[in-house]
Amino acid sequence: MTHARRALSPPLALLVLAFCGSAAMAATPKPAAPPRPAAVARTELATFAMGCFWCGETQFEKQPGVKSVISGYTGGPEQHPTYEQVSAGVTGHYESIQVTFDPTVTTYEKMLDLFWHGIDPTQGDGQFCDRGRQYRSVVFFHDARQKRLVEDSRRAIGGSKVLKQPIVTELVAAGTFWPAEDYHQDFWKKDPIRYRSYRLGCGRDQRLAALWGARASKPLVH
Repeated sequence: MTHARRALSPPLALLVLAFCGSAAMAATPKPAAPPRPAAVARTELATFAMGCFWCGETQFEKQPGVKSVISGYTGGPEQHPTYEQVSAGVTGHYESIQVTFDPTVTTYEKMLDLFWHGIDPTQGDGQFCDRGRQYRSVVFFHDARQKRLVEDSRRAIGGSKVLKQPIVTELVAAGTFWPAEDYHQDFWKKDPIRYRSYRLGCGRDQRLAALWGARASKPLVH
């Protein structure tokens, strides 16, 4: 004998429907929150002429926060200059380096410190054994803040009386930077014997020690 289903009383039926509806809502997965946008990596440029760009590179390589150091040419009007043209002094460009760094790890002031103590700011005819305008020391500032910091640092060095002659390093607004030929990039890795021989023969480190004493910047790679 079968038993007929007992009909639910109206209040009980409403209670069951409410419970079932709540359970269904709880079982329905909530849409995932939209992904947060990835943090934008911050970088800043510092561009310097320090004489031989091989040696300029090693002044900044492996400095914490430095992303890359590129050898190249800047400061003149010539488009797509070559090493032969720049070294002959016919382009208006300087042998230069461009440093890309993370300002949350290091600072432009640190870049300037490595720059000043890695050059002879009193030499007006080049740098060390390399002579000619294309080898003079220059800071290429990228904005008003960098210009102010360069001027402040130059003023502080001049006021310290550490140097016995006036600072003749130029300050120039940054323009187009032309990367040098591939064989110049990271030259200290590609031909370390020639790099060391050049650096020693040019008297760079001896002159830096005479100028700056213990504050002379040592190359961060050898």
